[in-house]
Amino acid sequence: MKILHINSNYLYTTLFDKMIQSLIVQGVENTVFMPVSGKIRFVIPDKDYVYHPICFNDKDRYLYNYKQTKIFKSLNKTLNVRPYNIVHAHTLFTDGHIAYKIKQTYGTPYVVAVRNTDVNTFLKYMIHLRKLGIKILKEAVKVIFLSESYRNTVIEKYVPANLKQEILGKTEIIPNGIDEFWLENKGNTRDFPERENLRLVYVGVINKNKNITTTMKAIEILQKKGFNVKFTVVGRIDDKSIYQQIMDKHYIKYMAPKSKEELLDIYRANDVFAMPSTTETFGLVYAEAMSQGLPVIYSKGQGFDGQFKEGQVGYSVTSNNPEDIAYAIEKILLNYFQISNKCLQLSSKFNWNEIANKYMCIYKKCERTDVLNI
Repeated sequence: MKILHINSNYLYTTLFDKMIQSLIVQGVENTVFMPVSGKIRFVIPDKDYVYHPICFNDKDRYLYNYKQTKIFKSLNKTLNVRPYNIVHAHTLFTDGHIAYKIKQTYGTPYVVAVRNTDVNTFLKYMIHLRKLGIKILKEAVKVIFLSESYRNTVIEKYVPANLKQEILGKTEIIPNGIDEFWLENKGNTRDFPERENLRLVYVGVINKNKNITTTMKAIEILQKKGFNVKFTVVGRIDDKSIYQQIMDKHYIKYMAPKSKEELLDIYRANDVFAMPSTTETFGLVYAEAMSQGLPVIYSKGQGFDGQFKEGQVGYSVTSNNPEDIAYAIEKILLNYFQISNKCLQLSSKFNWNEIANKYMCIYKKCERTDVLNI
């Protein structure tokens, strides 16, 4: 089976390469087309199956249709699109539009994923592009959401009534996977945290979206109730004003980004993971923390919400509500052992091999089988 992945972010993260490696093990021949605007430092090494031509510039980002036309022309110059059984578009608007044009031109079926930027930027604010987004969803053979919450948001808020059942019927909920390192080094049953020594941890970028300052307010609510709370914050500083607020608090320990080996020890040294992001496609750090037995605090209506039943591995919260966060932490402490053990057990849901199996089932059901005759 030959799969063409349209993925504008492939070399900027390790995430998608983990997926591709799992598909390669299953015998899939993968090609990745990754349009770029210039020479940008990639996070992972270049791959021989990844094509990343410079085909637009930064100004083109403000001219959606013009940019997409340039990308499609570059694709046709770079690759022979005809021999592929199926196209996998990894975002709805940037990648999905190219997959839609491939289907219109060559008849190749495509699956499309819907992510954070699609929901919280394109569909929410770019009203002039909504009809196109719906058209891309309608023409896809499968629509992949990382969470039930994002699927519900898109279907309920943006899909016209006459298309809701059609599009809903071809949706699949498939989460991201985590590095096998976390599942190979799962934590053990944890000690019960005490009011006198409650340890919270956050791992991620230091910016406004992650609502670290709201978590700080929640901690101060708990402190007034007699809890002695320590908060470890680990990550790259994107917003210096938030970093300064962090450094002003005696109960916070800030640490620069760490390797996964170092993070393993950090997770194990803490009791609860808290990341009430305003928006979040998924949040791999939730799953990493779970693998070490940490109950998690996550945002209502965002990517991690709906992965598990409420209270099973932690609680969803209103992202900007410190009282809600404080109450969720107290609820976790009432049932800490059971939640922690569930985290250890259920983190296996994020095994890339199992996730790749789900994608393979979709590909086999939807692939074009007549490519040899094209």
